[in-house]
Amino acid sequence: MSTNISLSIIKELTKFRLTLSVVFSSFISYFLGASEVNLIQLFYLIAGGILIVSSSNIFNQIIERDLDKLMKRTQNRPLPKKEITPKLALFLAILSALIGLIFMYLINLKVAILAAVSIFLYTAIYTPMKLISPLSVFVGAIPGAFPFMIGWVAATNDIGIEALTLFLMQFFWQFPHFWSIGWSQNSDYEKAGFKMLPTGRKDKSTSAQILFYSIWAVLVSIVPFFGITGELKLSIVGVLAVFALGAILIYKSYILFLDGKNQNAKKLMLTSVIYLTFIQLTFLFDKIF
Repeated sequence: MSTNISLSIIKELTKFRLTLSVVFSSFISYFLGASEVNLIQLFYLIAGGILIVSSSNIFNQIIERDLDKLMKRTQNRPLPKKEITPKLALFLAILSALIGLIFMYLINLKVAILAAVSIFLYTAIYTPMKLISPLSVFVGAIPGAFPFMIGWVAATNDIGIEALTLFLMQFFWQFPHFWSIGWSQNSDYEKAGFKMLPTGRKDKSTSAQILFYSIWAVLVSIVPFFGITGELKLSIVGVLAVFALGAILIYKSYILFLDGKNQNAKKLMLTSVIYLTFIQLTFLFDKIF
């Protein structure tokens, strides 16, 4: 077993591309909340966010290293291939978590607490719960929605209606996103004993729930237009853009409901990624212009 470590191993262990996409949410919401940009604070947010998410991903892979061997999509990760020892991976996870939390604390205490809760929920609750109950997705959706909320709290030091709205936008979005992945990768997940789909099967009840949460994700994203979410606002142009993006997400979810082919689930997954990215950018550009 190798004790050497390379950038490619670090990249795989931390799921670096996924980590950057998660931190992107915090980056956007920081600008949504900031009256003026503090570059040092922004650096702490980005660096701390990368370290926090990386730590969670490493902890996850340490816990699931034996199960990852069973799945085609994960069997080439560093731990199953023994490219790094579990002890070294654990050291990196702890170090990343500690430094990340220090960065978050330097922003404000509320951000540090949210980051700490995120690591705990993802590692200690969500990860083991995947083998026990489909409710794990609901638990995992909480830390998964924190990044969009954390950016606002970093900028304002306030967990108000604005931060909670951002949280709910990303919370509801995760169900069509992760269940579409669970749908297309269901046979692989079953090999490891993961219970990812709400009914445990690729049936109408599961696809109906995907459609249901897609609708809720869009509805919450429209709410800021009505002026009831404090400083988080949306213009008529912005709400039309959000509605158009949301219509595409709902349509793709409806297609999966009508026809449960894996390719429809994969299209929904891709649509969900594009949807979230452009929703976040819509809110940012709407504020700027």
